[in-house]
Amino acid sequence: MISFRIEARSGKARKGVIETCRGKIETPIFMPVGTQGAVKAVLPEQLEELGAQIILGNTYHLYLRPGHRLIKDVFGTIHNMMSWNRPILTDSGGFQVFSLGPLRKITEDGVYFSSHIDGSKRFISPEISIEIQEALGSDIMMAFDECPALPCTLEYMVDSMNRTTRWAERSLAAKNTEAALFGIFQGGVDVELRKKHLRDISALPFDGFAIGGLSVGEKKEDMYKVIEETASLMPEDKPRYLMGVGTPKDIVKAVLEGIDMFDCVMPTRNARNGQLFTSKGILNIKRKEFEKDARPIDENCTCYTCRNFSRSYLRHLYRAGEYISPVLNSIHNLYFYLELMQKVRTHVQKGTVEDLYTEISSVYER
Repeated sequence: MISFRIEARSGKARKGVIETCRGKIETPIFMPVGTQGAVKAVLPEQLEELGAQIILGNTYHLYLRPGHRLIKDVFGTIHNMMSWNRPILTDSGGFQVFSLGPLRKITEDGVYFSSHIDGSKRFISPEISIEIQEALGSDIMMAFDECPALPCTLEYMVDSMNRTTRWAERSLAAKNTEAALFGIFQGGVDVELRKKHLRDISALPFDGFAIGGLSVGEKKEDMYKVIEETASLMPEDKPRYLMGVGTPKDIVKAVLEGIDMFDCVMPTRNARNGQLFTSKGILNIKRKEFEKDARPIDENCTCYTCRNFSRSYLRHLYRAGEYISPVLNSIHNLYFYLELMQKVRTHVQKGTVEDLYTEISSVYER
């Protein structure tokens, strides 16, 4: 189980603490994504040094490889497997399954799909999703939901929402451990549908609640409108999680509306593509202008990469395809995100989080 308390407010923004059996999580928090039991290009020890308090594991991928039963039988928990002693949140597998498109078939029982790895026929239901997450030893589990592709018809969206509610009830009934379980509400970019589904899901006894189905290609203004209209309606005494979002500006905007938890592959994915987050915006290390640039990525940054290496060297590593390139780039990007969250918490404490949003917006407007 988890407990949650709010320690400070700045408008709708909240600063709080989630207590788990593996340690506390200061919110608002960003969770680095460890899709297959590893945050790409970064060691667990480095994650701790960067200040990561919780990471995210991917139920779908770990189910397919190496398998949740193997993890439980050999290691006991995913924490032991990857030498990470702090909390782990696992998603339900729903988003990945539904993104398979023609490779999956949705039924009331669950979803039949073909593995993207070997084409083998698989099935995930709410009960199986919970079984997988409990076998992994997750600290915070997510209820199995349907993330409908947009755009879709009103009829399909309503059917999907109702099915997700029934699956949420089945996820709760399947729970057999003390792990926390969060519910997810959907509704696309229709604010009224979002509010209706939030009412349905928040009536159930979950330990926290999440906005799902955003940052999947919709217009930015539509995403912001959904967050603005629904975040503060989520239960006040439970953690609020915005799944899969996003850019620095997106995160601070959502904090302003009352969101507590975030995850996104952007810091590590962009790092592997040579795109680095700085106090002055995105820096593309591939550009020729950095060929002889002896400055660090960001002269305002104190991460390991910025303390020790130049833009010129990092450009060389990227162009040469050296394995250390994504390592150093990922260390910097994750440091930027985690340091941003520390700034967010400080500004909420001071009551000045809107000032931080203005600053971030001016840099990351595009």
